[in-house]
Amino acid sequence: MPGRPAPAGRSGHRSQPATVDSVAPPPCARPRRADRPLVLAALLGALAALSWAALWGWSVSPYARYVAHGGWGEFGALAALCSAVPDGEYVVPALLHALAWVLMIAAMMLPTTFPVLALFRRLVAGRPDAGALTLRVVLGFFGAWLAFGIAAHAADALLQWGAARVPALATHAWALGAAVLAGAGLFQFSALKYRCLEQCHTPFAFVAARWHGTAPAREAWRIGVDHGLFCVGCCWALMLLMFVVGAGNLGLMLALAVVMAAEKNLPWGRRLRTPLGLALIGGAAAIAAAHA
Repeated sequence: MPGRPAPAGRSGHRSQPATVDSVAPPPCARPRRADRPLVLAALLGALAALSWAALWGWSVSPYARYVAHGGWGEFGALAALCSAVPDGEYVVPALLHALAWVLMIAAMMLPTTFPVLALFRRLVAGRPDAGALTLRVVLGFFGAWLAFGIAAHAADALLQWGAARVPALATHAWALGAAVLAGAGLFQFSALKYRCLEQCHTPFAFVAARWHGTAPAREAWRIGVDHGLFCVGCCWALMLLMFVVGAGNLGLMLALAVVMAAEKNLPWGRRLRTPLGLALIGGAAAIAAAHA
């Protein structure tokens, strides 16, 4: 006896089993996974571009001296603000220094975080809090650099305080600049720099060692802070050059940003070690010879 035919639908055709494709949303409903790194790269690029624009506008404004660490209370609205705020001669400069430093980090260092951020976004792509977790990584990265910036600005303020009271420091300020250049050049050949760079060159191993998904908020924050610390570890000496030539020197900022991005993210970045180190040491020697 022949078997009974399969039941037909209302249209008379046999019903087909549902497939994943039959219930998936149309392609326009959500971005393709391959497009997400492009969106992240565009976002990082836009933030960096806005930071560069803000620094450029600041450097060509009547308040350019404020980004260059000098003349805080000499004229203009900020002079009145310094006198109006309690301890304003210290508080206002500190806040403006912090703002300038954050802009510098956003302009110079934020784009170099793309490999780590792109990998982290792929790991948390299915989570409803993926955006908040990624923001924690970024904030942790900024936190590490901000801590270094506070220490560097405090040391710079201490040196300026000493130069105002010890004439020999002011007349031999060139020696400090030469020392910073020489130190940055020598650090190019240090083992510490390349241990830190190794963490930047292996983003998968770096993130996998810190992301387990058991405490998402804490782990995301740790990824950002640790990435920032390793970034500081390999780039701090070059960033100190901004205190030698002035934080408002956008040409030097751009050159350093390119160098640090190449060292952190490109396979041939290590090849910059010798030429850059020798160039910095040579610059220090030239300054010393000019004042001999």
